[in-house]
Amino acid sequence: MSRIGKIPIVLPPKVKVAVAGRVVSVEGPKGKLNLNLPPRTSLTVVDGKALLHRDGDDSKAKAMHGLSRALVWNMVKGVSDGFVKKLEIQGVGFKAAVAGKVVNLSLGYSHPLNYPIPDQIKVTVEENTKLTIEGPDKMVVGKVASEIRAFYPPEPYKGKGVRYAGEHVERKEGKTVQ
Repeated sequence: MSRIGKIPIVLPPKVKVAVAGRVVSVEGPKGKLNLNLPPRTSLTVVDGKALLHRDGDDSKAKAMHGLSRALVWNMVKGVSDGFVKKLEIQGVGFKAAVAGKVVNLSLGYSHPLNYPIPDQIKVTVEENTKLTIEGPDKMVVGKVASEIRAFYPPEPYKGKGVRYAGEHVERKEGKTVQ
């Protein structure tokens, strides 16, 4: 038995899970998410707990069992609590601002960078250099954070760029004159 897959998912009081065939719908205070279950897995909801089952004992079925449980757990946690990623911008003149559903970034290029914000994602900017990305879908929150970071990843010589909060950037020494 998969050690992750066999653990039941306890549903918080405000979260509703509906199963229609292979499609799982989770609804809560932070939003609504849908998932097509991976093959060879099924989901049942009994007494406020979601249980995942698999058909077969081969390695592929065992892998899908743990994966399915983790995906459904992330959905339940996302619609009840939400997920948050924080980014920091470092560099002289580097800043960010949110205008409607677009993040405007000034990162030292000759043109401003505009990043459209997906649905169900909320981006806030503090002090022009600290971005907070919030949403119910863990994968989308991580994807938005990584795409914003990819515009100007932190460079090792001066440390300029967009980095995750708390990320350590290994600094290098520049050229020396002899």
